[in-house]
Amino acid sequence: MVDQLTMRASDRDRQQVVDRLSSALEDGRLTMDEYIGRMEAAYKAATYGDLIPLCADLPASPPGIGGPQAAAGAAAPTVFSQVGHLAGLPTVLKILWTIWLTAVSVNVVVWALVSGTGGHLAYPWPVWVAGPYGAVLFAVSAAVTLFRRSPLPVAHRQPVNG
Repeated sequence: MVDQLTMRASDRDRQQVVDRLSSALEDGRLTMDEYIGRMEAAYKAATYGDLIPLCADLPASPPGIGGPQAAAGAAAPTVFSQVGHLAGLPTVLKILWTIWLTAVSVNVVVWALVSGTGGHLAYPWPVWVAGPYGAVLFAVSAAVTLFRRSPLPVAHRQPVNG
């Protein structure tokens, strides 16, 4: 039997710990330096044993850690704090959204300056920068979010005759 502390942690487990640390930072339970140090350790963690000490001195148990027995015994939080729309996305998508927002912002500013100095409202060409790429990013982000939230399929075994 594999010891719970030596089991490999998933990206979702690491993200849950980081979210818990972020919540503790917002509550004033951690300083920014403590938060940064623990966050880095969480993202570098390989096992549950690496993750558990990061939240050990915080009042609520970290979500997803401790196995089904701990999850069954833990009380549900009374308030759920959603950090943001991009919080659950992989880092790659967060970077792509940031690049998209920067490019669209620059194009809108240039368009506004051209329209303002030209004396007439110019054709809104930034829509062609924002629209297609934004739609693709939105579709990919929605698909990733749905995939991450969906339960894993349960394999059904057929009885062996014979």
